[in-house]
Amino acid sequence: MSTQRYPFDFDPRFRALLAALGIREINSEVLLEEDRFLARFGRWEAHTSIANIRDVCITRGYRWYRAIGPRGSAADRGASFGTNTRAGVCVRFHTPIPALFGQRILHPGLTVTVADPEGLATEIDRRIADRRPT
Repeated sequence: MSTQRYPFDFDPRFRALLAALGIREINSEVLLEEDRFLARFGRWEAHTSIANIRDVCITRGYRWYRAIGPRGSAADRGASFGTNTRAGVCVRFHTPIPALFGQRILHPGLTVTVADPEGLATEIDRRIADRRPT
């Protein structure tokens, strides 16, 4: 199985802010490898095995000040790699993973605002289903 790439959907209104943080189209993407999920977001990175993904859902309509850039939530400890306010994919994990602060804080979920949220969510769901015993 080849690697599938999902670029982030950069809203032009936030491009300069994200660039100031070192987040650009050239260094930000989600990769699905044979048995690995990897999200690169400028200098931030989150990765785990496909087996560690519990489920995914598409979320929409974020407030810009809660969505743009690398973000952590005090409410649920989730992380976000955000480039737009329109839509993203929330990936939830069986075992929390590091994403924002090295190994100090582990996140039970990560939202990524890719250009094709439906495609990414569908592919992750397919891979999760393929791993379930029959």
